[in-house]
Amino acid sequence: MTELSIGGLARWSSCDWPGQLVATVFLQGCPWRCRYCHNPHLLPARSDGEIAWREVLAFLQARRGLLDGVVFSGGEPTIQAALPEAMDAVRALGFGVGLHTGGPAPERLKAVLPLVDWVGFDVKAPFDDYARITGVPGSGEAARSSLKLLLASGVACDLRTTVHPALLDETALARLADDLAALGTTTRLQPFRVHGCIDPELIAQAQADHRPHPGRSAGPRLPEPARHPR
Repeated sequence: MTELSIGGLARWSSCDWPGQLVATVFLQGCPWRCRYCHNPHLLPARSDGEIAWREVLAFLQARRGLLDGVVFSGGEPTIQAALPEAMDAVRALGFGVGLHTGGPAPERLKAVLPLVDWVGFDVKAPFDDYARITGVPGSGEAARSSLKLLLASGVACDLRTTVHPALLDETALARLADDLAALGTTTRLQPFRVHGCIDPELIAQAQADHRPHPGRSAGPRLPEPARHPR
């Protein structure tokens, strides 16, 4: 198969797929540049110290019967051409398959939906205001199309939205709620977290705000320093 570009591996997680004990594979590359991103080292398509897919498969072979599933995260996993083959290989080992995505590539998401059991979908903003978060014109329409495909598929999913007051105020959240209501769904709000973010303005604003910022940002953060399978 075409080699995956893998930036990290979390060998054990109980929070990346609710109710499941999983390994999380972090894939390199993302077409968006969200300011609150907490895995910025995964944004480039390639990086030093990547993990070979064969090493990940060897690790998973040794965890059969011990883990419920494998979550493909990132970065943005759907942009990698080898993702469907990797999901097939995981299913062949007897694991469930989870996916974290923001939906930048609807057709690629459509191709893998029959292979997944659960999707964590990051909803960034009202769809007509996505570019302010992602830095990419047209990203809102791509996300809307992807979300429609996900909802129509019947695959179990969790929609979540990271909230930093400087990026999403109450008016924006109300518009987002309206957008999602039109699709027959809702999102789960989760507060911005400083850890991992490299945007100095967002960090300064959060630190100046004396209210606590508990919880996780959108999607899992790669654990440090354990990035390689044993």
